Amino acid sequence: MAMTGVLRPGHAQVRVLDLEEGIKFYRDVMGLVETGRDEHGRVYFKCWDERDHSSYIIREADQAGIDFFGFKVLDEATLDQLEADLQAYGIETRRMPAGDLLETGERVRFTLPSGHEMELYATKTACGNGMSMVNPAPWYDESEKGIAPLRLDHALLYGPNIAEVKKIFTDVLGFFLVERVIGEDGESEAAIWLSCSHKVHDIAFAEYPEPGKLHHCSFLMESWEKVLRAGDIMSMNDVAVDIGPTRHGITRGCTIYAWDPSGNRFETFMGGYQPYPDYEPLTWTFDNFAQGLDYPQRKLHETFLTVVS
Repeated sequence: MAMTGVLRPGHAQVRVLDLEEGIKFYRDVMGLVETGRDEHGRVYFKCWDERDHSSYIIREADQAGIDFFGFKVLDEATLDQLEADLQAYGIETRRMPAGDLLETGERVRFTLPSGHEMELYATKTACGNGMSMVNPAPWYDESEKGIAPLRLDHALLYGPNIAEVKKIFTDVLGFFLVERVIGEDGESEAAIWLSCSHKVHDIAFAEYPEPGKLHHCSFLMESWEKVLRAGDIMSMNDVAVDIGPTRHGITRGCTIYAWDPSGNRFETFMGGYQPYPDYEPLTWTFDNFAQGLDYPQRKLHETFLTVVS
């Protein structure tokens, strides 16, 4: 499909309870590349195979969770048009100045009915992935430090009013619905998976009474073997694991869920299929949600539904 409009997930800013502990975890255990620190006390990271300056930002706070999640758009004209479209839909937007985030241009920020702060931006300094743009190698030595995911892949966010959230993403931002879970009432959607590309999802939402909650940020691994290696590294470093290694029925992805030292859940993920906008969304009934979550065990893990940050 042609890549226009919203291109991909670009960054997440996450709160940690102890900054130095968070730096050590994301740098040494996750194997992210530190790319900068700013006057506000934020520390910037990227995955090794990402080319833009940063995708994962942490700051110290009294409560864990997510400050905002951002998507990169095609260009400045697209950013202006999407801002106008959001305003025409009735959504208030705010312009965040260039440089407010290191090496990042102006951002358009808005609040979803689920209580989450969302951003769009068009420019971020490219710093490369450590390899030449001419005759590059397939990987480099730094890419094997820690878990070393390829990229920030998606996020799952918990909050209320996801029916209205879906309208904003599909009617205004150009996403399409890939999969959904029908609620216990047999009618409403309890969870939705949305894509702006040919990935199986770029963001997902689940209905939850408290607004603005983070379920997880997901990092893409190259293979199932790399997911299993990530599990080994988690055990070597006493990382608290939630679910996995296993496969989802929903998205067909292979996964491990775990928590950082502050209680923010993250996912090491690979696989899935490649949908297109003309595909009919796949539907999971609530009585089969357990298989959608953990296909081999068909187990609906309580922590998956109740533990958020």
